[in-house]
Amino acid sequence: MTTMTEDMPHILVVDDDTRLRELLRKYLSTTGFIVSVAKDAAEARTTLASLSFDLIVLDVMMPGESGLDLTAALRKTNDVPILLLTARGEPDDRIAGLEAGADDYLAKPFEARELVLRINSILRRVPRSLDPKPPLYLGRWCFAPERDELRDGDEILHLTTAEASLLRVLASSPGTAFTRDELTERLKINGNSRTVDVQVTRLRRKIEPDPSQPRYIQTVRGEGYLLRPD
Repeated sequence: MTTMTEDMPHILVVDDDTRLRELLRKYLSTTGFIVSVAKDAAEARTTLASLSFDLIVLDVMMPGESGLDLTAALRKTNDVPILLLTARGEPDDRIAGLEAGADDYLAKPFEARELVLRINSILRRVPRSLDPKPPLYLGRWCFAPERDELRDGDEILHLTTAEASLLRVLASSPGTAFTRDELTERLKINGNSRTVDVQVTRLRRKIEPDPSQPRYIQTVRGEGYLLRPD
């Protein structure tokens, strides 16, 4: 199991193919990346509005807004590197992707190792942003990761050290499920996975409108927990 750290590149994978999306999430997570996923351009836009990424792996052929259209739109306001994936590998398709603003183009089917090589090649060319991570919004609360602070205007919600650490880890990759073992390791918890459950329950009581039906800290059956900010 790879231990995630804050200096690992954060990748957003956008693909409407659920199987491929999850395969890439799991594979890239074992090769030195923090990975978030989105099923389409709309979900990608929502995720990008609340979190910064080092690179986007983006499928071209998606229902609704295509990967090419999303690339062109992002280039107006965002310089995040983009690697396009497509089932169409003709030269004209590759040129269209590069003209839209993509940094690289990989035709399906592809070897996962080649994808990793291309991602690393792009990241070596593009200096990583040192900007602070943007805040996340959880209902009335605004979470600032660099300060471990939940605030609503002048009101600050007190968090224990364990609660703040848990929220910071979940916030490092919104929408991505962390297993209890991963959380135990990253939080340096003494005890078993049940200790994680206890901290999750305590944190939910503080931030959820209805802790019995959590909106923000969600349980993923058979996996663990994920954070779903507004």
